[in-house]
Amino acid sequence: MSQASHVSETAFLNLPKAAEYLGISPNTLYVWRHRRQGPPSFRMGRRVMYRITALDAWVRAQEQADSRSNSALNPLSRPPQRRSKTAR
Repeated sequence: MSQASHVSETAFLNLPKAAEYLGISPNTLYVWRHRRQGPPSFRMGRRVMYRITALDAWVRAQEQADSRSNSALNPLSRPPQRRSKTAR
């Protein structure tokens, strides 16, 4: 059984497997969880778990929040702003 087919059959991943799924180190994911910055997680007993659907949604949200991926956020696509006369 390939890893991709095994992941698709599993609804939840523990922290090391979620980090592998995202292509980051488990330590980075642990720090993000501690700072409440990363993808949503929950405890299942003593284990920290991540829903695969939540990981995918979080990645999509990160893509949309990045100006390089979302042209609407690109500052170069906006008209130039005039400086106010009071800000000197």
